[in-house]
Amino acid sequence: MKDLVEYIVKSIVAEPDKVSVTEEDSDSGLLINLEVAPDDKGRVIGRQGRVAEAMRTLLRVRAAKDNSRVILKII
Repeated sequence: MKDLVEYIVKSIVAEPDKVSVTEEDSDSGLLINLEVAPDDKGRVIGRQGRVAEAMRTLLRVRAAKDNSRVILKII
């Protein structure tokens, strides 16, 4: 799932070299931490959070196939 987030975000941002995605196992499921350049945060979040919500929806669908849960955290 890390690869999916990384692919989507690198195609959106202006500085793809500064994209960092890490995965952690937590009590509530898989936690994906996403770090981008400060200027690119707006692009990743989108207007009214639409882009971020779309990424979370894709991750939920993929996690449902694996019978797990995923949380996307944008840092």
